[in-house]
Amino acid sequence: MNRAGRLEELLAALLRYGTWLASATIGLGFAFALLDSSRMPNLAILPNMRIATAGIVLFILLPSLRVLLMLAFFLRERDFRLAAIAGLVLAMILLGMVLGSHAAHHGRT
Repeated sequence: MNRAGRLEELLAALLRYGTWLASATIGLGFAFALLDSSRMPNLAILPNMRIATAGIVLFILLPSLRVLLMLAFFLRERDFRLAAIAGLVLAMILLGMVLGSHAAHHGRT
């Protein structure tokens, strides 16, 4: 199999299994929250909703993991031009996360 085909298979597997894992995590969190809801009627404050939140975080992280996988693949293949591009994209994602977190921490939107 050629290089592009291997990368496409790796990315497809990451997105497929990542989506299943995130969906299952959200479903498990909701199931636990519903079981617990008889004691606390407000679902949003249930401790088990943190499990569902972790699933949402997984969904958000999937594109970043995709770029990280591409960076590792290009470095392994010694394609430094594409690795540099993937690294730059990853750096921009991380910078956006840091700046967004900093702005949220200081009450700016």
